[in-house]
Amino acid sequence: MRKEIHKYATDNLVEEENCITKEKILISVIIPVYFEEKIIDFILSKYDYIRKKYPVEIIVSDGGSKDRTLEIAKYWADKVVQHTESRKQTISEGRNKGAEIAEGDVLVFINGDTYPADLDVFFKFIYDWALRNNRYNSFDALTCSVSIEPQLIKMKDKIFYALHNRYIKLLNIIGIGMGRGECQIVRKDLFQKVGGYDISLAAGEDFDLFRRIRKITKIGYVSDLVVYENPRRFRKYGYLKVIFSWLLNSIYVMIYGKSSSNYWEPVR
Repeated sequence: MRKEIHKYATDNLVEEENCITKEKILISVIIPVYFEEKIIDFILSKYDYIRKKYPVEIIVSDGGSKDRTLEIAKYWADKVVQHTESRKQTISEGRNKGAEIAEGDVLVFINGDTYPADLDVFFKFIYDWALRNNRYNSFDALTCSVSIEPQLIKMKDKIFYALHNRYIKLLNIIGIGMGRGECQIVRKDLFQKVGGYDISLAAGEDFDLFRRIRKITKIGYVSDLVVYENPRRFRKYGYLKVIFSWLLNSIYVMIYGKSSSNYWEPVR
């Protein structure tokens, strides 16, 4: 297994490579993290066997964690990007740094508290799509359904996700690009063409990326693909407060080109 550590204290890149993969990487999974020692071992361990079936690399982009996040990430991931500057890093910058060292033709951005409900179904689909071998070949960017693990989901969660997933699908059908940052899938050449995520945005960066992508191409919503997110933010603040924050940030991005939030508070 190839292991690389990349530190971004400045624009210089320090790279350490122990060995070389035999097969060309086709899919790069980029996972931004920040103080995630409680769940990152559980999340990253899920990808271990997938790399034996598909040409996939796992890239963890750490935003400056001081707990055991990096230690755990270095054990499981193929590559780790480490932010070492004193300033706070936006999740946009973290994702972009991961994309910079990605070898795959397809970039799968998935949050550190999120994972595919069925990894075999998920990566078989992405693999075929990467080779332009399924019914979504005409799309160069994809989004999917989001939910919560069955053992954690409550009735209010079921109602919210049923409505929200349909809302995301509708926005893409009518021509407004949308896909939650929990999972955004983009061909690398398209990602580079639009300039990646806007690193100035503390929130709403996922909406902004797909809004810009939608100006030049269509975005596919794949309802058959599902990722499970951790409901910790909803549990702490409630759905109304979180949804209001999403809407406000989206409106600011559309009108002012910036987010209303100067800092997106991590919930751990």
